[in-house]
Amino acid sequence: MSAPIVKISNLDKYFGRLHVLKNINLEVPERQVVCLIGRSGSGKSTLLRCINFLEEPSHGRIEVDGIQVDAEGRGKEQRQLIHDVRLKTGMVFQEFNLFPHMTVLENVIEGPVTVKGMDRKRAIELAEQNLDSVGMLFKKDEYPLRLSGGQKQRVAIARALTMEPRVMLFDEPTSALDPELIGEVLNVMKKVALEGMTMIVVTHEMGFAREVADRVLVMADGELIEDAAPEELFKNPKDPRTQALIDRYRSGE
Repeated sequence: MSAPIVKISNLDKYFGRLHVLKNINLEVPERQVVCLIGRSGSGKSTLLRCINFLEEPSHGRIEVDGIQVDAEGRGKEQRQLIHDVRLKTGMVFQEFNLFPHMTVLENVIEGPVTVKGMDRKRAIELAEQNLDSVGMLFKKDEYPLRLSGGQKQRVAIARALTMEPRVMLFDEPTSALDPELIGEVLNVMKKVALEGMTMIVVTHEMGFAREVADRVLVMADGELIEDAAPEELFKNPKDPRTQALIDRYRSGE
């Protein structure tokens, strides 16, 4: 197993008195696809958002591609470290968060040009390459209003990839989509995984987790309660809460 590209050590997160993440320890090697599953409110999305500091950890350490950030750090140096971590991570949200006044292409090049200082010509080349990869190049001059939910999410994936991240974070990327649009987004995510991107995916899509993940992590009450290969986890879960979760999804299929 290769050295971890993401390493989380003794991570805690409080919202006031509410202890939402409890001593999380996790290592993700490069090129691995990890799916995070669990009931709503178990802490999955909060954990994901702590990795790129959209939520600030209360205690512990986050390391991404060799950049270590301690939760207790403060000041200018801390802000720079967080900025550097964010440059290493691409984020795809439940809601697509596209700028409505910008075309698809303008949305995709905005981050590389304004945040990374990438040459505009290079950014356009990279954006068009990634839009082509997700099947959205033909919509590059359209505005988000004219796109379906699935198309918006595919643009959001292209936007994240154009930042040239080392790790892609997906926060329930299909939960806001109509059922008939989910497959097109999952297919794009499978393609990204096959191309070797390190991915951490919060999802309710058990079929995707079974087929694409190298590991499935189960969260409950702010804790990681299981960590196993999909085949092992779905056939032989060790924690009764995992079994209950799997049964619940099966009954809904």
